[in-house]
Amino acid sequence: MQPMQHQMMGYDRAITMFSPDGRLLQVEYAKKTVRLGNTAIGMVCKDGVLLVTDKRIVDKLVVPEAIEKVFQIDDHVMATAAGIISDARVLIERSQIKAQQHKVTYDSPIDVLSIVKDTCNLKQLTTQSGGFRPFGVSLLIAGVDEDGMKLFETDPTGIFYQYKATAIGEGEPEVEEILHKEYKESLTIEEGLKLAVKALKKVLDANFEADRIDAAHIRKDDPKMRKVPKEQLAKILK
Repeated sequence: MQPMQHQMMGYDRAITMFSPDGRLLQVEYAKKTVRLGNTAIGMVCKDGVLLVTDKRIVDKLVVPEAIEKVFQIDDHVMATAAGIISDARVLIERSQIKAQQHKVTYDSPIDVLSIVKDTCNLKQLTTQSGGFRPFGVSLLIAGVDEDGMKLFETDPTGIFYQYKATAIGEGEPEVEEILHKEYKESLTIEEGLKLAVKALKKVLDANFEADRIDAAHIRKDDPKMRKVPKEQLAKILK
């Protein structure tokens, strides 16, 4: 007699139920959702941190400038996401409130790791509570604090890793291969931007245009998030 598939046995219907081989299938499905999301790249450069992402404009009638894929959490912290962006919005707004509360309470900016841990605590909670589903989104959270320049990746399980450079979304394997070959810690933000845009263009589309890119950086000597102008992106793509 053939063993029944996990789906037929209902192990993928409840987040709190482990399959016989020790897997939480709803969490694995959430990870697959992330791999279908827009490609996003994060880098720690010698003079700051950088986030670059594909806006993935699906309709030519959409106003490109109205699509935001790099979000400001605080002056010195920013984030981008791959997966279900509405899930990301909830997590980003939670982080923004936490950063404001920390500023009011302690009269000092929040550190990047505290924001990452708070986000991951909520993500993990939804993997073991009945009536919830996992957040179908991975976040890249980057910033500059008293401990230096930081880049973290969080996934739907609630785990996080600190990186020098990484990618999430549909082009993750190909972009990471490029980063492994060409990323160096000595890159400036401008050089890192060129590398990230080159990787997106190579992986996603030969007709890749500046309208599809959302990019921002935070410099070590002036820790405030700044968006990269479209004109600068267009020059890199030429």
